[in-house]
Amino acid sequence: MLQGKRILLIVAGGIAAYKSLDLVRRLRERGCSVRAVLTKAGAEFVTPLSLSALTEDKVYGDLFSLTDEKEMGHIQLSRDADLVVVAPATADLLAKLACGLADDLASTALLATDKPVLAAPAMNVRMWDHPATQHNLRTLKERGVIFVGPNEGDMACGEFGPGRMAEPLEIVAAIDTALGGEGPLSGLTAIVTSGPTHEAIDPVRYIANRSSGRQGHAIAAALAGLGANTLLVTGPVSQPDPAGVRVAKVETAEEMLRACQEGLPADILVCAAAVADWRVAKTAGQKIKKEDGGKLPVLSLTTNPDILATLSKPGRKRPRLVIGFAAETENLEANARSKRERKGCDWILANDVSDTNGIFGGAENEILVIDTAGQESWPRMDKQAVAQRLAQRVAQHFANRKKR
Repeated sequence: MLQGKRILLIVAGGIAAYKSLDLVRRLRERGCSVRAVLTKAGAEFVTPLSLSALTEDKVYGDLFSLTDEKEMGHIQLSRDADLVVVAPATADLLAKLACGLADDLASTALLATDKPVLAAPAMNVRMWDHPATQHNLRTLKERGVIFVGPNEGDMACGEFGPGRMAEPLEIVAAIDTALGGEGPLSGLTAIVTSGPTHEAIDPVRYIANRSSGRQGHAIAAALAGLGANTLLVTGPVSQPDPAGVRVAKVETAEEMLRACQEGLPADILVCAAAVADWRVAKTAGQKIKKEDGGKLPVLSLTTNPDILATLSKPGRKRPRLVIGFAAETENLEANARSKRERKGCDWILANDVSDTNGIFGGAENEILVIDTAGQESWPRMDKQAVAQRLAQRVAQHFANRKKR
């Protein structure tokens, strides 16, 4: 899809610059030619030699080099590409671009280009949230600059939140979309469930769990990034809606099942939501009051619908690939295998959600994939990387089916 495309990659200063090396490798694997501009700050994190070795081309950095201006002027450099990619895009470089400043080669090339620009922001969470940065982002989006990320997670500075640069494969998918390519999942439809469900006890209390929705939202974004027409059915979360994804927001398990059924037929179903197993049989119409003497209310529970098992049943509307999650605290492999058999799904992604590992509600995940062929262990990584790896596995699954 990217074979023969020309990318001008601008690498700005930030710890995420190391990811730009892997990005170059991924683009080269797909047949892209990559020419790199490295800012003075960027050269504090990665070397020109590293970029040159991976791009198999000269690395540019000095606006006033007479040799460079003779061989490849900044006007030609900025226009001799199909797409300009800024990764990492720092707050400083985004501010320059928004204000039209041009005091180095990177900012001059961005101002002079007549090609689309895709930026992968990377910065401290407070810098990202600052009104000046948000104003610059709005300005650049209005001018047609395309953005991928940032992701949420732990940062090198020790803080947590949005600001991590998107993973290389996420950026590759965004590049493909920006260039009008059809992703490997183009023409397929996907439904992803995410987050917890809230099962009301009375008007102010509910049964729920600590699911953040990070993993499900990341999976929906990753599938959409590979071209799938994706519906995200999400319980109550604080995660932003992923770009390019249709979103249905629900509260309860019954509402989540209904939204999924309304989204059928679909080719792919990923049940990543942590659905409450039980709900109160009869919700109180008024707040349940605490009685004198310490008498405790009695809650009568009933079972919620099993979304994964219901949608896995054979039938005309069963998705071609059904993927479930098994959140376990003990006997991970055995419980996951048993769940896959009971539910009737094709793949199970099992993870250990014990309190000690911080996965449930956290930014990272460690996955054991179980399918008909056996099992595959994935190392601990951030949830965006898990989502990208899963999306690539799904794409390979459908590519293999086409070959048969």
